[in-house]
Amino acid sequence: MRHCINCCIQLSPDDTHPQQAGCRGGPHHGHQECPACKGENRIVFRVDGKQMNLLAVLEVRAEGNESWGGFLRFKKGKRCSLVFGLIIMTLVMASYILSGVHQELLLSSPFHYGAFPSNPSLMDGGNPSDVKEHHHQPSINNISLVKDYPSIKLIINSITARIEFTTRQLPDVEDLKKQELHMFSVIPSKFLPNSKSPCWYEEFTGRNTTDPYLTNSYVLYSKRFRSTFDALRKAFWGHLSHANGKHFRLRCLPHFYIIGQPKCGTTDLYDRLRLHPEVKFSAIKEPHWWTRKRFGIVRLRDGLRDRYPVEDYLDLFDLAAHQIHQGLQASSTKEQSKINRIIIGEASASTMWDNNAWMFFYDNSTDGEPPFLTQDFIHAFQPDAKLIVMLRDPVERLYSDYLYFASSNKSADDFHEKVTEALQLFENCMLDYSLRACVYNNTLNNAMPVRLQVGLYAVYLLDWLTVFNKEQFLILRLEDHASNVKYTMHRVFQFLNLGPLSEKQEALMTKSPASNARRPEDRNLGPMWPVTQRILQDFYGPFNTQLARVLADEAFLWKKT
Repeated sequence: MRHCINCCIQLSPDDTHPQQAGCRGGPHHGHQECPACKGENRIVFRVDGKQMNLLAVLEVRAEGNESWGGFLRFKKGKRCSLVFGLIIMTLVMASYILSGVHQELLLSSPFHYGAFPSNPSLMDGGNPSDVKEHHHQPSINNISLVKDYPSIKLIINSITARIEFTTRQLPDVEDLKKQELHMFSVIPSKFLPNSKSPCWYEEFTGRNTTDPYLTNSYVLYSKRFRSTFDALRKAFWGHLSHANGKHFRLRCLPHFYIIGQPKCGTTDLYDRLRLHPEVKFSAIKEPHWWTRKRFGIVRLRDGLRDRYPVEDYLDLFDLAAHQIHQGLQASSTKEQSKINRIIIGEASASTMWDNNAWMFFYDNSTDGEPPFLTQDFIHAFQPDAKLIVMLRDPVERLYSDYLYFASSNKSADDFHEKVTEALQLFENCMLDYSLRACVYNNTLNNAMPVRLQVGLYAVYLLDWLTVFNKEQFLILRLEDHASNVKYTMHRVFQFLNLGPLSEKQEALMTKSPASNARRPEDRNLGPMWPVTQRILQDFYGPFNTQLARVLADEAFLWKKT
């Protein structure tokens, strides 16, 4: 709110210049009576819409076009009255500003001093060096934000009162097939028994001059992938199997998926894990095929494009498939054993949570919940898939997400406003729909100025656990990874049954700099306001409690990060 002064001058009837009369923001074009003046010949000063009775009522008669000239012809008493009135007005306004009686008059300084008690982690994407204390800490004296807390707390209490973790109804496999007929026609129900990754041979009907990647959507829509496919194209014909005059190519799906979450260190985990000689990732770090590309989504705000067929996704694993094919064709048992230890991974951080496309392609259920989720389709083909999740204090995750994706005007104040708006939108949804319906509501997710829903880890994990067993998951915390990279990586090796590394290989993997660290310009903005942090802790608290209960680990309460 702005502090305004409403000045109204009512002219006398014989005034010949009615345009000089003004009320609420400038001159009127015509003789109008200001409702505040009630027809009297006087000057009325208002502060915050309330008439200031301390001001004198002065009669001013305008004479022609004269301004200061008219002033000089006033009687001495009237001139004194006018000067006295202006002095009183000035003193009253000064007292308002200095006393800070009206909240709207308090102007927060762009310069902040002092510290606040709990310093948020500044890790982005798993940068251990960012755990150190950051000294751009704002003051907690932003009174307007602090005074917002009780009203926002009411919104959070309203949301919390409606939280109910219910078990979703699983779709039938036949219903899945109806939704994705082509996918089920391409991917077989059984895979080669002597490959750790799910692989199979598929007939290739093209000629030796045929470009196998000519129509691949990843190549068509992104220039940065073309060099990768140029290398695959050159090696393609040398990795075909031939039998009875036919050509066969090895197709593979990932053995494991790093499914989430964004801004939780998945890039750093990916960069370290791919240094292991037995791990081969997709040609692109984040294909986002299961959640976006198979629906034709590149950027949701840009609308839908042609859907990426499953063949385009399988092409991304051709480099790994070539090596596995060599092992399968090797004559020596030793060579076969070495190659067949290779496993394929994929690391799209949207896989765990992003189901925004369902409203466009699947029939809406009566309760507003999606009838099919990403994990339903992955499980239909790969019931034994291994799943790795990297999580982070959702409060810090959201701020990191904001700094990374916001394009302009980034600040702690702006973040606070966006959080407040997002909470209001989320509450509005919760008043009419279930928790799951709101979490997966595409319209709501696009309307919220910050991705509040991504930090609701318990909701997503419980839905994944309806189709996969708990033993198929490895749930990690970024905070632990940042403090002890070696320990985290050993847990991953054990989970994936990977062979040991040499001392040199392990040193290279664990001592390399962290990936996807926060940009310097974002670091200079400092942490979020303490009151914003408190609001988000209140909001995420019930979800963290449920997550810690499911995982039987209080570290996921993030009481100490």
